[in-house]
Amino acid sequence: MNSSATTLKNWFEQGGQAYARFRPEYPPELAAYLASVAPDRRLAVDVGCGNGQLTKHLAAHFSTVVGLDPSGDQITHAVPQENVSYDSAPAEALPLPGRCASLITAAQAAHWFDLPKFYSEARRVAVPNAILALISYGVLCLGGPLGARFEQFYCHEIGPYWPAERKLVDSGYATLDFPFTELEGPSIAIHLEWCLEEFLGYVSTWSAVRSAKESGREEVLHRFATDLAELWGDRAIRHSITWPINMRIGQL
Repeated sequence: MNSSATTLKNWFEQGGQAYARFRPEYPPELAAYLASVAPDRRLAVDVGCGNGQLTKHLAAHFSTVVGLDPSGDQITHAVPQENVSYDSAPAEALPLPGRCASLITAAQAAHWFDLPKFYSEARRVAVPNAILALISYGVLCLGGPLGARFEQFYCHEIGPYWPAERKLVDSGYATLDFPFTELEGPSIAIHLEWCLEEFLGYVSTWSAVRSAKESGREEVLHRFATDLAELWGDRAIRHSITWPINMRIGQL
């Protein structure tokens, strides 16, 4: 292993702080679109909010925003904002009164929910004609030899360690039961330019990486990091990365 790769050997040993630092940011136009279809802009609720990647953008469009996540570690890393409050709570038991929310979102989170219970809670807290949006971003696109090596890693090397729920994300939630009057959202994508350590930091947040490590398969992770470091060029070079955003948007 060369010296450059050696310095990366523990790239996947990250926690909630890495999740906050390396998870891709949603583009502001996503929150703007969601606000445009909500019946009013009084209260938006972001369920499974993580450290607030979408929550903070909703704050620009709603008087009040509530971010909820069962992980206290994630909530700890959310950035405070004047009109945003965060709390630890599961999607199936929202700590909110009835008929209060104009927009309910779940970004990169709905595949973990007990959907019937979550939908029941969403109906309970929604104002008439409120919007429910299940949002996910698909597998990243990276060009050239880097993209080919990433695809091999994603599909064949780390693939067996993904939980079954990952297939729902890869399909854009297309197969999820969604018993609402559905709206067709616009085409939106996440576009970023990352250096090598930012890219590997993002991969380190994957549940599949944690599973591979717990299964004693760290060599798969180290080999990928080494190969990518060799293909990347100077580690400070920024390569363009794109994630397509998928949405299931319903009116309650």
